[in-house]
Amino acid sequence: MQLTVIAAIVIGTAGVIFALQNDVAVTVVFFLWRFEGSLALILLLALALGAATVVLVSAPAALRLRWALSRQRRELETLKRAYENLQARAGGR
Repeated sequence: MQLTVIAAIVIGTAGVIFALQNDVAVTVVFFLWRFEGSLALILLLALALGAATVVLVSAPAALRLRWALSRQRRELETLKRAYENLQARAGGR
């Protein structure tokens, strides 16, 4: 997790530095939508949209894994208690 945060900070910093060094005015046309702004703004917007896309795509899998881990931990605790009960019964005979 910490490695992911460090990588995100490095990529974000590199994106900001790159964008600040490219401050030429550009026009972006996408279908009927037309946007004029600095290249820095366009690059930062593209970087932010890419990051948001990654988060939205990976969130369901991360949630599923977290739920599965929680369920397995509960099952492990239940099995530990059952094992302790069986040991207590076997020791009491």
